Amino acid sequence: MGIVNEPHHDGSPLYVSDSAPQLGDHVRVRIRIPEEFGPVIAVHTRSNPDHEPRFAVASPVADVDGWEWWEAEIEIENPVHGYRWLLSLADGGSAWVNATGVHTIETLDSEDFRLVTYPAAPEWASSTVMYQIFPDRFARSAAASTRALPDWAEPAEWTDDVVYVGADTPRQFYGGDLAGIAEHLDHLVALGVNLIYLTPVFPAQSNHRYDALSFAEVDPLLGGDEALVALIEAAHGRGLRVIGDLTSNHSGDAHEWFRASHLTPGAAESEFYYWLDEQQERYVSWLGVPSLPKFNWNSAELRRRFIDGPESVVAKWLGEPYNLDGWRIDVSNMTGRYLDQDLNQEVRRTIRRTMVATKTDTILLGESTNDAASDFPGDAWHGAMTYANFTRPVWGWLSEPGSLAPGGIGMALGTIPSYSGIEVHAAHIRFTAAFPWRVRLHNMNALDTHDTPRFLTHARPGTVPVAFGLSVTLPGIPVVFAGDEFGLTGTDGEHSRTPMPWGTEAAAADTISLYSRLIHLRTSHPALNGGGIRWMHAGSEVLVFVRESAEESVLVVAARDGFDVTLPAHAVAGLPVTLFGRIGAVHTAEGLRLSGSGPAFGAFELPGITLPDFFEPGVILALE
Repeated sequence: MGIVNEPHHDGSPLYVSDSAPQLGDHVRVRIRIPEEFGPVIAVHTRSNPDHEPRFAVASPVADVDGWEWWEAEIEIENPVHGYRWLLSLADGGSAWVNATGVHTIETLDSEDFRLVTYPAAPEWASSTVMYQIFPDRFARSAAASTRALPDWAEPAEWTDDVVYVGADTPRQFYGGDLAGIAEHLDHLVALGVNLIYLTPVFPAQSNHRYDALSFAEVDPLLGGDEALVALIEAAHGRGLRVIGDLTSNHSGDAHEWFRASHLTPGAAESEFYYWLDEQQERYVSWLGVPSLPKFNWNSAELRRRFIDGPESVVAKWLGEPYNLDGWRIDVSNMTGRYLDQDLNQEVRRTIRRTMVATKTDTILLGESTNDAASDFPGDAWHGAMTYANFTRPVWGWLSEPGSLAPGGIGMALGTIPSYSGIEVHAAHIRFTAAFPWRVRLHNMNALDTHDTPRFLTHARPGTVPVAFGLSVTLPGIPVVFAGDEFGLTGTDGEHSRTPMPWGTEAAAADTISLYSRLIHLRTSHPALNGGGIRWMHAGSEVLVFVRESAEESVLVVAARDGFDVTLPAHAVAGLPVTLFGRIGAVHTAEGLRLSGSGPAFGAFELPGITLPDFFEPGVILALE
C-alpha cells in the first residue's frame, strides 16, 4: 500500500526542537503535509497535561518539494507529555495524526507522540551497534585450561556439539573466558560494532550464569575481577564500550543471600525473597524454577545492597576500576511484580538514579519479551530488549513457510505466524507507537539472541541481507549475536549458544563481509543514527522507507521477492546514489521507480531536508 501521501511527524530533530526538555520548557514541534492530501485551513496540537486537553495553534513555516510544514509550540507540563495533531480540512472534515498514523476519528491518548523530561540516554547510544557475547562460548584463553572446574560443570571440547536438551544443558562447560574475548577484539573492530553486551559474568552454577551465587565478584572461571578490568580497558582503547547483565528479578538458589535466609527465619536476608511458609523452606521462583528464587523488592536492605546508592552492586561495576558502560537487565518486565504488588517503576527508577550518580554516560536496557511500552515511558530504561516490534514480524515475513511451528522456536519468540510485508509494517507501527521517540532509538533490533533460535535456521534463502539490513536501518540499536556473522544456526535458544568457530573466517568471509558492510552503512550515515523515519510503501513483498535528517536522507528498500514500485515525484527529492545493493532506481514521469528481483536489500543516499530554523519559544507565528 502506498503511504506517501499522508501527513507526517516523528520525534527526530527535523520535527522537534528539543527531545530532552525540562518541566516547564516550551518546545517547538512541526508536521509536514503533502499537497496531495488536500487543502488544510488550520493545524493545532492537542496535548493532555494533567489529563485535561489543551490545544495550541500551528502556523505554516515552509513549503518544500511539495510539502507544507507547520509549526506549533507546546509547554511541557508533565514528565511524560503526550501530544497529537489536529488538521482542519477545507472540505469541513478533520484528521488526527498520532504515532500510529492518520485517523478520521478521535484517537487514544496511549497512541500520542511523547516528550519526556527524565534524564536522556547518553549521546553515543543512538549510533550504537551491539555485539552480544555469551562468555562460555566465545573464546578460551590459554589460562582457561589451568582452572579447576566446579562440581556442576561438564567439560566439553570447543568443537563438541552443543547439548541443548536435558539436564546437562546448563552444565555443559566450554570454558570461554574474558581474556579470550580480549584476544578477539580486532575481529569486532573490523566488523564495525561499537558496543559489547556481555551476558552475566558473576559466579553461578550454570554455563549461562543467570543463577548468580554472588554479585560481589567476577566468576574466577572467567578470570576474575582483573580479567574484566583488562577486557574493558582493552575495549575502551579500541573505541568499544561494554555493558553487563544483571538479574533484578531473581538470584540463584546458591546465592549467598538466599543461603543465608533459606530455612533461617529472622536472618537479615529473609526479607530479600518471597517465602511460602514460616520455616522459609518453600519460596516463589521465576516461572516455578526452584534454582531461581524471586527477589522481594519491598526490602529496603535489598535495595541498598543491590541497586540503591554508591555501595550497591549496580554502582560498583560502573565505577573504578571496572568502568562498565551500562547494564542490560534480565527479565525486567517481571522485576518487582508478584500477585497484587507492582514495584517495577520504583526499582527501575532507583537503578537509573544510582547509575546517573555513579557514571552519567551509561545506558540502561531492559528485557521485555512482548508489548513493552507501558514499562518504557523514558523514566529509566533507555530502550527495550523486546521481540514484538522487530524480531517476530521480520521472522514471520522472511522465514520459510511452515518452519515456525508452535513449540519449536523458543520461549522468547513464541508462536510466529507468517506475515506479508503489509503485516510487518502494521506490527512494527503497533508495537512502537507507544514508545517515546528517544526510547525507540535505543530499542534493540535483534534478529536473534541467546534466548532464540538463530535467524538463519528458518530463513528463506537469500534473506539474511534483508533481515539484517532492516536491523541496521530501522530506528533502534542493531544487534549481532556472536556467531551470526559466521552463518551459525541453532534450533532454539540453547542450541544457538554455539562456540565461535575461530579459524573458519576464510570459509565465512562472504557472510562476515556482508555484516561488516551493513554495520558500516549504519555507523557512517547520520540519517541512520537518530534521523526520522517516513514510510513510503508497504507491499506483500517489499517495504520502502526513508530515514531523514538535515545532513542527508537514506532511502531503504527491503524485498522478499520481485518488486516494481513507483514512488510519487514528491515522495523524495534529488537523485538517489546507491549505498548498498543492486536495486534499480529510475526517475520517470510518474516518479521514482524502484524495481528488482528478490530477496534484495538496498539503500540510497538522498539530499537532507533543508528547513528554516525553529522559532524561539514564545514567538507567536501569524498565519500566512
